[in-house]
Amino acid sequence: MPVPSSSPARTSSTPRRLKPGDPAPALTLPDHSGTMVSLKDFLGQRVLVYFYPKAGTPGCTKEACDFRDNLSDFSHAGITVLGVSPDSPDSLAAFREDEGLTFTLLSDESKETMAEWGAWGEKKNYGRIVQGVIRSTIIIDTDGTVESAQYNVRATGHVARVLRDL
Repeated sequence: MPVPSSSPARTSSTPRRLKPGDPAPALTLPDHSGTMVSLKDFLGQRVLVYFYPKAGTPGCTKEACDFRDNLSDFSHAGITVLGVSPDSPDSLAAFREDEGLTFTLLSDESKETMAEWGAWGEKKNYGRIVQGVIRSTIIIDTDGTVESAQYNVRATGHVARVLRDL
């Protein structure tokens, strides 16, 4: 079966899952303004990278606004928040403005970075198996290793659980 051109090169049926202690994969993507942002820019800091399917949809808006509303708690814990989706930088800029988001949103239109992080692959959607973004949250420690990795999270209540577990 041919792979659609919008799918990343890596399309195994079981996406790779990161686990605590793993080195964080490379991440260099354009942000909402088109500026390239790299995980290397944050070495020495804890970073929370969350992957979501589509800017402006109800679940993704709820999750983004929860991160926005709790950003000071993450900041007090020494954590920088980055959101990643397959949306274009222009779509991310509009989403950021519409929702008053003050953290960085990154565009992974090729979905290659999401695949490397285990956030792209087969998932169930309304009972059907489809290829798509797996809503995920990965916390990277100051030395660039995975501190925690959560996959198939729910948009509602997820941010509160992350904060509780810090």
